[in-house]
Amino acid sequence: MRSPAPRALLAAASVAVALAAADTYVVVLALTDMMRGVGVGIDSLQRATLIVSGFLLGYVAVLPLVGRVADLVDRRRVLLACLAVFVVGSAVTALAVELPVLVTGRVVQGAGGGGLVPATLALVADLWPAGRRGVPLGVVGAVQELGSVLGPVLGAVVLALSGWRAIFWLGAVAGVVLAAAVVVTGGGGVPRPRPLPAVLGVLAAATGWLALAAPAPLATSVTLGVPFVPFGTATARLATPVGVVALVLTVAALGAMLRGRWAAVRRVDLLGALLVGGALGCVVLTFAAAQPEREVVGPLGYALLPVAAVLVAAYLVHHRRAVAPLVPRGLVRGRLVRALLVSLLTGVALVAVVVDVPLLARVVLSGDETEAALVLVRFLVAVPVGALAGGWALRRLGAGVVAAAGLLVTAVGLVVMSGWDAGSLERWGSTAVLATTGLGIGLVLAPVNDAALAESSEDSHGTASALVVVARMVGMVVGLALLTAIGLHRYYGAVAALPDPTDTDALRAAAVLQVSAVFRGAAVAAGLGLLVALSLGRRPHRPEVGGQA
Repeated sequence: MRSPAPRALLAAASVAVALAAADTYVVVLALTDMMRGVGVGIDSLQRATLIVSGFLLGYVAVLPLVGRVADLVDRRRVLLACLAVFVVGSAVTALAVELPVLVTGRVVQGAGGGGLVPATLALVADLWPAGRRGVPLGVVGAVQELGSVLGPVLGAVVLALSGWRAIFWLGAVAGVVLAAAVVVTGGGGVPRPRPLPAVLGVLAAATGWLALAAPAPLATSVTLGVPFVPFGTATARLATPVGVVALVLTVAALGAMLRGRWAAVRRVDLLGALLVGGALGCVVLTFAAAQPEREVVGPLGYALLPVAAVLVAAYLVHHRRAVAPLVPRGLVRGRLVRALLVSLLTGVALVAVVVDVPLLARVVLSGDETEAALVLVRFLVAVPVGALAGGWALRRLGAGVVAAAGLLVTAVGLVVMSGWDAGSLERWGSTAVLATTGLGIGLVLAPVNDAALAESSEDSHGTASALVVVARMVGMVVGLALLTAIGLHRYYGAVAALPDPTDTDALRAAAVLQVSAVFRGAAVAAGLGLLVALSLGRRPHRPEVGGQA
């Protein structure tokens, strides 16, 4: 068996991570077209939030499960499986003509895309020894953030040339190409698919396409159209004979793939994964569906948060009793706990900029979404540069020093931003502040992952990497809610003190105060993260002899 080519394999996996990150935001400009494509009017915009939050739900909920699987199965197999799930989700999304199918496709896409991150980070630990992981980890962090920047841009280019469905067909094709690249660069060892699961999978894909696409020559035929006629009063395309056959074949294909592998499945702790994934899903749906301009939690938040609490309590009981729990016993301790806390606080600082800089731009500039996005780009383009710089710095400095320096820069930038007024974004200095803050955030990414990998054993690198990403995502969704609460309190207090509550300029000034309060809260989070980051280590790891350069 050939040895893997580390740099080529990392490149393929990193591009896959960037593709998934881009898909998070690729719908920003296509959202209204997608709504029309599934029969949802522009007056029902709140229903369309599931198109965005559905991807995030799948992305976050599967992270602990995929992280654990990556510790038990060859990382390359996990990458291929995640790419396969991503391709399926992309195809379902592209074919959707109903909102539930579209949201399901986005959830499946997110599940595949989210799983790529811990598998790739664990792969870095496999291919590079401690002390030489800095640059590879920086590359992964950089391409992930670069994908977030390029997502809306790529979406705009595709929309200028074709319809919104082409975005997801291109994503599916890119997933297939990247899977081939992982096989070629992985050095062999990736098993050929077994005949029965492969045949069932092809049949499921073919019938699924027929059910969702419902080709007119077949669906409208008097003789051939019977399988496409919905049952009873149903209107959904899957509620047809061909749709039912597609679902049955899908279940059969999954069962055939798992046949003979139940011992490995039991080691994954599916019950624990369901409990943790369910809790994370409730948190995401609670906060990600909220409108940050006017509310803290989404419409179902007060019902979902108690459910999340019950699921967390159930997992803690299960964790103590399980033979092989989802998160291995003894893993979350010492420096890993501190790395997770730094990741969480970094997420709080990151989301404040990502959400409230465009909000400020809409308030004080023209109110145009495109112009607001261009203002945010000044921050976003600097994040991947900072990620690369942070990875390079780990060759000479400890993870704690690099992460603390990044959070110091971030905190200073947020303090400056908290003092902005209505005219600040029109001054050249705002670009420097946003870019510097982006560099600071980027500097933190590689050191936190490096510290987590160094603290965990080889058979738990996937889980540790997944927990780091989960911590940052939870910091983003929960941090946004807490900061929004602070900002809205400041806004309503300012509005209540106005002599004329209809004064447009005064209301604009109150909105600026709201954003300023959010930035101050984020600066506090970055400052706390700085203090914790100092404990991650001041000296770099010494490379092991014979490791990759």
